[in-house]
Amino acid sequence: MVSRSEIDDVLKISREADEAELMLQGQANIWRHMFAFADSMALKCAVELRIADIIHSQARPITLSQIATCIDSPSPDITCLARIMRFLVRAKIFTAAPPPQSDGGETLYGLTPSSKWLLHDADLSLAPMVLMENHPFLMAPWHCFGTCVKEGGIAFEKAHGRQIWDFASENPEFNKLFNDGMACTAKVVMGEVVAAYKDGFGSIRTLVDVGGGTGGAVAEVVKAYPHIKGINFDLPHVVASAPAYEGVSHVGGDMFESIPNADAIFMKWIMHDWSDEDCIKILKNCRKAVPEKTGKIIIVDGVIREDSDDPFDKTRLVFDLLMMAHSSNGKERSEVEWKKVLEEGGFPRYRIMEISISTLPMIIEAYPE
Repeated sequence: MVSRSEIDDVLKISREADEAELMLQGQANIWRHMFAFADSMALKCAVELRIADIIHSQARPITLSQIATCIDSPSPDITCLARIMRFLVRAKIFTAAPPPQSDGGETLYGLTPSSKWLLHDADLSLAPMVLMENHPFLMAPWHCFGTCVKEGGIAFEKAHGRQIWDFASENPEFNKLFNDGMACTAKVVMGEVVAAYKDGFGSIRTLVDVGGGTGGAVAEVVKAYPHIKGINFDLPHVVASAPAYEGVSHVGGDMFESIPNADAIFMKWIMHDWSDEDCIKILKNCRKAVPEKTGKIIIVDGVIREDSDDPFDKTRLVFDLLMMAHSSNGKERSEVEWKKVLEEGGFPRYRIMEISISTLPMIIEAYPE
């Protein structure tokens, strides 16, 4: 017969084993997060070297030496390249397959659905955004989070001595980097927005895209609905480099001062850049710019939902930290938080529409009454 003390000893050993396993898993988790930046740096390297473009240009998987010969360098380090490719294959950015048995040659590297988003010349590409978000200019503010917790303030301003919009106006290199990143995300998102909101654009004759960057977003709307007169409204140094689009005029100004009049106002990933107080100021200017009875605003932005389990859930939370790093006290918002700023900004009636499972933001349609 087993004594009570023997049973207690077995249970103690079992508990200690479980605790040791949990501690091991916890350690592994910390190591993984500690070096999570390696994912971004390897991805950035692949974009800078145009590895996806090189493979795509051959229309088939190719060897490491073939990739190396196409890299813009007189003497690429193939050993270094091999190590980066091994990491990116593990991350499912590229594939690696052994050569045919009859060949006996090198491993063949191919594209995946992920690496197809890194093609520079593709109609839809996230390559400019990868370069933008991982540039030292935009990485530096992330190192200021602890200081922001202790002292308050804006991370970007602590890193660079000025806020992001002023920094862009004074730095042409950063301005181009930023505009290119915003333009590529506009193309990725706007196709889905135009398709999902097709009933909402039909009655609009004039549409102002507030904070529209170089005009790519409103141009997509006008292309799909040629009856709409599009106005791309942004800071003067931004619209100064905007290309010409049929049916779109570029207007420089400040949304905190006034907004051009129109039937409707469109804002894509603008409100999350600003504090609640600033958003209310922007909305009050929107309220003045649209007709009282028929006017509306169309906000394309994130909505944090605690019970959601779609593929972009974690990315929406990352975007909230991204706003801490780069914006002027901006944040991602829950529906309750959106309701508050909309009501105080003069748009008490609203509805939230999911665009599709394949997009980060949602559509928030709001009316003055």
